[in-house]
Amino acid sequence: MKIIMLGAPGAGKGTQAKQIAGKYEIPHISTGDIFRANIKNGTELGKKAKEYMDQGLLVPDELTCDLVMDRIQQDDCKNGFVLDGFPRTIPQAEALDAALTKIGQKMDYAIDVDVPDENIVNRMSGRRACLDCGATYHIVSLPPKTEGKCDHCGSDLVLREDDKPETVQKRLTVYHDKTQPLIDYYKNQGILKSVDGTQPMEAVFTAITDILGA
Repeated sequence: MKIIMLGAPGAGKGTQAKQIAGKYEIPHISTGDIFRANIKNGTELGKKAKEYMDQGLLVPDELTCDLVMDRIQQDDCKNGFVLDGFPRTIPQAEALDAALTKIGQKMDYAIDVDVPDENIVNRMSGRRACLDCGATYHIVSLPPKTEGKCDHCGSDLVLREDDKPETVQKRLTVYHDKTQPLIDYYKNQGILKSVDGTQPMEAVFTAITDILGA
């Protein structure tokens, strides 16, 4: 079962991807993890990616696709995988399809965790993080026991720059411009499935497993 997770930043697709990977015993693959692993292991692809990242540049589509293809051809992916954070653009999706076709494979599902922008801004601006131990909270759905203090280490909780409404809005604008077209791309392929991401996390996961089959 080969699955692509789609959804705006803050829609919760990463959380769902991890749960899918756990239930169906297939790897959860994020491009960030692949980059880090290849750089750490000093692979040829990793060295190339590091050159771009050290200059603050985006890793080119072709190289990113090579890294993903290298990962999904490893033994643990023989029963499938969940891609999270790739592809992000139409050229990346086309490169992935072309590379999969060469090895006689194709994606089975593209699952879009659909959440309106307004919900995402509210959801993310309610997040609070402990910079000391990394714990995260939400002022509505997962508040700390003492307001503004981490349950684990007692440090002050902060609203990260990434979660400020104006930053979230910018990220959403980029998403709608670059990544939203993937919705139509996979719809045209007949593999797109949408779930209502405004529901509680468990309900979203149930909706996804209903699509994939228990």
